[in-house]
Amino acid sequence: MKNILVALSLFVGMFVHADEGMWFLMFLDRLNQRDMEKMGLQLTSEEIYSINNSSLKDAIVQFNGGCTAELVSSQGLVLTNHHCGYSAIAELSSPKNDYLTDGFWASNKEQEMKPNSLFVRFFVRMDDVSKRILNQLNNEMTEDERAKAIKEETKKIEEENSENGKYVVSVRSFFQGNEYYYFVYQDYTDVRLVGTPPASVGKFGGDTDNWEWPRHTGDFSMFRVYADAEGNPAEYSKNNVPLKPKHHLPVNINGVEKDDFAMILGYPGRTNRWLPSGGIDQNVKFAYPAWVEASKKAMDVMKKHMDTDDAIRLNYASKYAGVANYWKNRQGMIDALTKFKTAESKAKNEAKFDRWSKKKKNVTYTGIVKDINDYYALTNDKARHDNYLRMIFRGSKLSTISRSLGRTLSKYSDDQADKDQTKNSISNFLATTDLSLEKEMLKEMLLLYIEKANYILPEFIDTYSIGLNRELDLYLDAMFELSVFTSNKRLNAFMTLPSKELIENDPLMILSNNLLNHYFASDTKIDEAKDKFDRAYRMLVDGMRASGLSPVIYPDANSTLRLTYGKVSPLPSDPRNDAKENYYTTLKGTVKKFIDDDPEFDLPQGLIDLYEAKDFGQYADSDGYMPVNFLTNNDITGGNSGSPVLNAKGELIGLAFDGNIEAMAGDVIFDNKLQKTINVDIRYVLFLIDKYAGAKHIVDEMTVIK
Repeated sequence: MKNILVALSLFVGMFVHADEGMWFLMFLDRLNQRDMEKMGLQLTSEEIYSINNSSLKDAIVQFNGGCTAELVSSQGLVLTNHHCGYSAIAELSSPKNDYLTDGFWASNKEQEMKPNSLFVRFFVRMDDVSKRILNQLNNEMTEDERAKAIKEETKKIEEENSENGKYVVSVRSFFQGNEYYYFVYQDYTDVRLVGTPPASVGKFGGDTDNWEWPRHTGDFSMFRVYADAEGNPAEYSKNNVPLKPKHHLPVNINGVEKDDFAMILGYPGRTNRWLPSGGIDQNVKFAYPAWVEASKKAMDVMKKHMDTDDAIRLNYASKYAGVANYWKNRQGMIDALTKFKTAESKAKNEAKFDRWSKKKKNVTYTGIVKDINDYYALTNDKARHDNYLRMIFRGSKLSTISRSLGRTLSKYSDDQADKDQTKNSISNFLATTDLSLEKEMLKEMLLLYIEKANYILPEFIDTYSIGLNRELDLYLDAMFELSVFTSNKRLNAFMTLPSKELIENDPLMILSNNLLNHYFASDTKIDEAKDKFDRAYRMLVDGMRASGLSPVIYPDANSTLRLTYGKVSPLPSDPRNDAKENYYTTLKGTVKKFIDDDPEFDLPQGLIDLYEAKDFGQYADSDGYMPVNFLTNNDITGGNSGSPVLNAKGELIGLAFDGNIEAMAGDVIFDNKLQKTINVDIRYVLFLIDKYAGAKHIVDEMTVIK
């Protein structure tokens, strides 16, 4: 194993671009501080990350497990993207009070609304436990033995640092199992909606503009964290008070200029910069095409039903948005990785590595590229199959019923405990599920899977084919007619007379269990190849670092807090953008895109009126225009949504919310010329809160730098 400090110190000057890399906060002083200062940073590494004193990291939270958010007031006010708050906003909406469509701003704290389940996670500290864990391992271990030893040591580390449950502790693997770090977090679960712009602002441009530039989207929403009187996490209570954070971000409304320093702190979800060529090939030719086709099918079914009923639209809005986002992302990945011949480039580098290892006569690395390629060749067809099947699970709520409501009812039939909780689960299921949509979804996704998976199908469904559409209809009709889950009456009867046998033999439970069991079924040949692959992949990363052949020197993202830094950075001139330079957009451009009653490009009349009156208040640029979005060259990925964009003094200048389609391969390879982060200008955020929504009391909470 090469220690991260040694490895990074050796190669940082040789390979890294200032805008490439997602960096651990604990190593900033050693690895990045000097470079950031040259680019304009005016903070010390201690002001960014400190264990004993308040620092920037205390204002950054993971939002509901999948996005990033930041504290922007001393009263627990949280700012994140509109699409990050989307599911909570939809949950709190109804056809009568459609906050998702119309927007919402609480005029006081009593009006702030608590969704059923929403939390933020504060980062407390991290530390290196690589030596401790790797000391438990040896080269004679099988992969299963290795995993068991890691799990046992991980459990000890987590228990030692949790302070009897006060903290959540997570030990994570980096560099494909060559290094390990633990992370200490504290969760707050009383998080309430403060405000959101209407969807016509927060989602302006819809799927058409998603991943595109120029962009004109007010992608933000606001929440508040509550705690008990001592500032500790607490379940929802009217007695809870707004959290007083250790640090909140000041907001700078002086604007941005080209080449201004910009850094982003957040929780990037996953990158695959170390992925071998065979893995890239598998994704481009087998996995992603299946995902794209199945996603489009699921979107078509949802859209058909959502367009007919507002209640259905609200219940499925978040799911539809998530599927649509990845549909476009995966197609963009196919196009970009193919265009740039990324797999070919990686394969050439792996061939160099093979020659290097033979020259060094290092038996540790002998044959590992072959083992990796053999595994991908063996699993290509399965990867396609698994993505069609995975999209059944993502699209159809009923396909996973055995792991959700079915599990709850099965448990209830054992001991009749938690009756109220079980009733609530049933009520929530019925309130958020449209059975007509779900039936059509299950049928269409199964038909696509049967036709296209081109692999071993589950025995119970292998009798169906695309030519037996009617028989599948009859099969689903019978299931829906008999299942407990498709009838309010039958669910209530179950609560009165619970039966384990009834649940276990329910046709939808059987279908769900069979699909899931098939997905997770083991294959001896693949399992054996996987053992070789896991070791080979780990050794490839280790060898690439030892040889210096990899252009990547930082660990892949895995939902742990990282910092990326760069500059405000334009794309080449674009006639679609009215701005003088192509690194920002304006409200003029937004209004120019306006199409009345269009689901993607409609705008509220009040916003158009403000534009026509040029009533921008203190938020206008010095040149007189109202800024909307801007570009930086920061290195981000999914999970960074809602991340703060900070200037050289650590002041908030924007919110990251998207990337550009030209660099869609960014999760695999960073393009230093094309890769951009699309951000909401903080001036547009405050303008919308203050001038459009009339919620100046929210702006008054913030520390505004003019």
